[in-house]
Amino acid sequence: MTSQTPNVPGPDQIRRAPKVLLHDHLDGGLRPGTVVELAAAQGYDALPETEADKLGTWFREAADSGSLERYLETFAHTCAVMQTRDALFRVAAECAEDLAEDGVVYAEVRYAPEQHLTAGLTLEEVVEAVNDGFREGERRARANGHRIRVGALLTAMRHAARALEIAELANRYRDLGVVGFDIAGAEAGYPPTRHLDAFEYLKRENNHFTIHAGEAFGLPSIWQALQWCGADRLGHGVRIIDDIEVADDGSVTLGRLASYVRDKRIPLELCPTSNLQTGAAASYAEHPIGLLRKLHFRATVNTDNRLMSGTSMSREFEKLTETFGYTLDDMQWFTVNAMKSAFIPFDERLAMINDVVKPGYAELKSEWLFRQTSTTSGSSGASA
Repeated sequence: MTSQTPNVPGPDQIRRAPKVLLHDHLDGGLRPGTVVELAAAQGYDALPETEADKLGTWFREAADSGSLERYLETFAHTCAVMQTRDALFRVAAECAEDLAEDGVVYAEVRYAPEQHLTAGLTLEEVVEAVNDGFREGERRARANGHRIRVGALLTAMRHAARALEIAELANRYRDLGVVGFDIAGAEAGYPPTRHLDAFEYLKRENNHFTIHAGEAFGLPSIWQALQWCGADRLGHGVRIIDDIEVADDGSVTLGRLASYVRDKRIPLELCPTSNLQTGAAASYAEHPIGLLRKLHFRATVNTDNRLMSGTSMSREFEKLTETFGYTLDDMQWFTVNAMKSAFIPFDERLAMINDVVKPGYAELKSEWLFRQTSTTSGSSGASA
């Protein structure tokens, strides 16, 4: 039975709430101080700032351009300092720690192994370094009283020609910490159909993959990702709103593609703050997530790039709560959606939902009752 209070969460409750993250880039989530230290250790002298606070501000301001292409340019600096095993291990471990500290209990973090080879590492060495880092980060989180499970998504760059090679790599490591495959990079001019051989291979191997689609480019990108490539999830997918018509009287009509996405329960990896930066939405209030939530699409909330967006899962939910008045029930809905859509086995997803997510939200939603009881008891006074 749901309580009669609106249970709108404050920042502390949002932080403590169990959260699930499906769309987060490893090279977009470094601590600014780590970038500075790694650059100094490796002799990389092209950073625009060498003080951690100033560098963090530079990343956010450079990314806040309204252009996906300009947004992607910021990654030159983070990738530059992620070229050794020690650096990859450190960044992965800190990623798991930071997410756990923010209340994330399950995360799928993606990166492109082909972007970490300039110092001589092999693709396999890159994957093993990151996997080892995630395991170390999980251990550190447990030592600090937090629990998190992190799976890796191996990303191929859509403008390159190594998608099949990266898909085969993802398949080799699928039982060793890698849970799926992705393609990323500028959408315009680089349709997902350029990598059909990789997607056909993954389908034959019964493996999972998501595709960046419907972020900077529109419905054709989503249609190709689903109907030509067979994506399990849509990375962003925010432009599905282009196939939804809202009349002056508030009635809503879904086009064929939007209906298909909703009917098939295809997960949308929505990243509100990032979408504002790249021009996919003009404001939080105008972000399609509000309508997609009302229409019961399989919407999820994600960070995309925590460094560039100056964000976290808690901050994303704080913005949505401020904008749409979302309650703990809404947060739980988004979180369960994400856990249902994860690339780990069904029984493990179900256990996370029933044994971690739902009990966590039940505890938070019950807190109002004890506060009310305490207030009532303190003000009743003795009358006998």
